[in-house]
Amino acid sequence: MLGTMLNNVRQSCPLVHNITNYVTVNDVANVLLACGGSPIMSAEPEDVYDITTICGGLNINIGTLTKESIKGMHIAGARAKELGHAILLDPVGAGASALRTDTAVSIMDEVKPTVVRGNISEIKTLALGSGTTKGVDADVADAVTDENLEEMVAFTKAFAAKAGCVVAITGAIDLVSDGEKCYVIRNGRPEMGKITGTGCQLSGMMTAFITANPDNTLEAAAAAVCTMGLAGEIGWSRMQDGDGNSTYRNRIIDAIYNMDGDTLNGGAKYEVK
Repeated sequence: MLGTMLNNVRQSCPLVHNITNYVTVNDVANVLLACGGSPIMSAEPEDVYDITTICGGLNINIGTLTKESIKGMHIAGARAKELGHAILLDPVGAGASALRTDTAVSIMDEVKPTVVRGNISEIKTLALGSGTTKGVDADVADAVTDENLEEMVAFTKAFAAKAGCVVAITGAIDLVSDGEKCYVIRNGRPEMGKITGTGCQLSGMMTAFITANPDNTLEAAAAAVCTMGLAGEIGWSRMQDGDGNSTYRNRIIDAIYNMDGDTLNGGAKYEVK
């Protein structure tokens, strides 16, 4: 099933509008191309209405906010909502500042995204409307572990049901829920944390997956998480002496580029609760 989600992306080549942060914008574009999607990047308020109109999905990432980009997010979000497009919110660093938190909460309330994807600290901030986050990394105290897994699954389901969207919490153990079912995913490598922007890349790719699979949003989001995690595993297995995090980033993108549905089905590690 998850492999079909990837195959549908490659067959339909969804056009995705990304309002993302300037730290990772190039990598987000390359990952979208690698998975079979097509990226457009624009945050200018006078530009985003038209750009969103011609796209099939919208990826909103709040990693490097400006007053103008926030305006662009709301204009694009309203237009995508009007057109019934797939919308993803990545609340990068929500909880670290009032501006990030307020922006993420307002987008949740006004735009009503199809999927929200973040680490556990960011998602808890959205659930509570406030919080504290160490930079853009999850607080250690908030990590999803085998010891608190049932509690975290219940939290993810409850927030997804309340928010009316699919919630994807990514970390050492990933959780993806629509309020009824929850995928518990164990793909990935800890070394992926040494690359800036793997989460941002995942959000761009996940937007392509949910755009290409409009009737299977939960499965599409879970498939994107498995794809990124499996690419991390494959990329790491191909590292050579002298390679570092820059090479690893490229090997992950290459692994996504070369992945097909059968590879994903064979390598995905998940259970549904």
